Amino acid sequence: MMSIRSTAALAFAGIAGLGLLSACGSDSEGEEGAGGKVSITVASDAGLTPEAIRSFDQQIASFEKKYPNVDVKREEYTWTGPTFATKLAGGTLPDVFTIPFTDGRTLIARRQVADISEQVAELPYATKFNPNVVSAGQSEDGKTQMLPTAAYGQALHYNRALFEEAGLDPDQPPTSWAEIRSAAKQIADRTGQAGYAVMTKGNTGGWILSTEAYAMGGRMSQADGDKQQATVDNPGAVQALELIRAMRWEDNSMGSNFGYDWNAINQAFAAGKIGMYITGGATYDNLVAQNAIKPADYGLTVLPLEGTDAGVLGGGTLAAVSVKADEAQKKAAVQWIDFFYMQKLITEEGAQRDAENRQAEKQPVGTPQLPVFDQATEQERQGWIADYVDVPLEQMKHYTDAAFSQPLVPEPPVATQDLYAALDPVVQKILTDQDANAGELLNQADAKVQTILDRS
Repeated sequence: MMSIRSTAALAFAGIAGLGLLSACGSDSEGEEGAGGKVSITVASDAGLTPEAIRSFDQQIASFEKKYPNVDVKREEYTWTGPTFATKLAGGTLPDVFTIPFTDGRTLIARRQVADISEQVAELPYATKFNPNVVSAGQSEDGKTQMLPTAAYGQALHYNRALFEEAGLDPDQPPTSWAEIRSAAKQIADRTGQAGYAVMTKGNTGGWILSTEAYAMGGRMSQADGDKQQATVDNPGAVQALELIRAMRWEDNSMGSNFGYDWNAINQAFAAGKIGMYITGGATYDNLVAQNAIKPADYGLTVLPLEGTDAGVLGGGTLAAVSVKADEAQKKAAVQWIDFFYMQKLITEEGAQRDAENRQAEKQPVGTPQLPVFDQATEQERQGWIADYVDVPLEQMKHYTDAAFSQPLVPEPPVATQDLYAALDPVVQKILTDQDANAGELLNQADAKVQTILDRS
């Protein structure tokens, strides 16, 4: 959901009900545009620093120099579930935009994005993608209609300064859910800040609850022949809700804000108001670019995996093209995706150019991420940028040492964002009603999710 939720967020990482949305896009000119040029609009993150905006505009200038027949206009865009649904329905998305993995196949099946599979097939690296990553942007016949730009696994982010203030060792972060609970209480008691916080709005509450449930052995749906069966009332989800209920009402370790979405929780964490929270593993980039976090305060570690079949929820970001794009615009859009998103992952020149641009805009270089391409290509990329890396890797060591050996489990494959949306109120209720019953809430949500799945 992400890091687009980054990146990522990632991101990372996914979130909207799209059933009633109509196919739409921008009205930018195509091959018949002024001067015979192709005009496209491209997404840039909202809230970028002035340095980042200048760097983005410089990249547009470089692209237009390479492709003089294309005019590119930057549009601010940050994916959130409700706003994306509105923009898609209203036709106000850029020609090139990004979405979480969870929306890829739904949009493709409903023909709400352009089919760029022919243009993608012509790229020299079309066969080098990590198959577990590129599948999120493929149609049922295996054609790649969106390109993955980043992938992530969920992680535990923690504030080293609050750990130290609370008398905890920031070099020894929690390794179990019981330790997370204990550390959260100690942080809250000794610093007055929230020891642990979760997202609850814009489908993020369901996203994080699913993450916690996965890490405790649960799954939110499962295949039943050609259909999906809702399983949100699984023991892992009950355990996850009971944990945050206890932290909220018994330990008083979750603060007083129970209305966080992805942007708001990042801001609060960077401001030193939250000791620990869960989001995509590569979210450090966003915390720097949009929230000015102090690098010395940042810590990253893997999620505790407890119980049979426990795993890490994974996702990522896809670059998509407006369904209204004509052939000339589709070609230009894929050229932009290749130039802006892919070259930094696949070529030495692109990787080093990206590193230099990031340094110029005072953004981090070398944040750990899951590989979009095969392992050999990723190892090459890391070598190309080794001299530029400036992230506090030692403070991320607990993540980088273990993340790639943890089992990565895809998000629920059908109506993912609708499923998450149905769980938002469950998380909100647990945090705001001391008498709320986790089992009953999940049982009610299960019936609602099954209705959603039956009509998907």
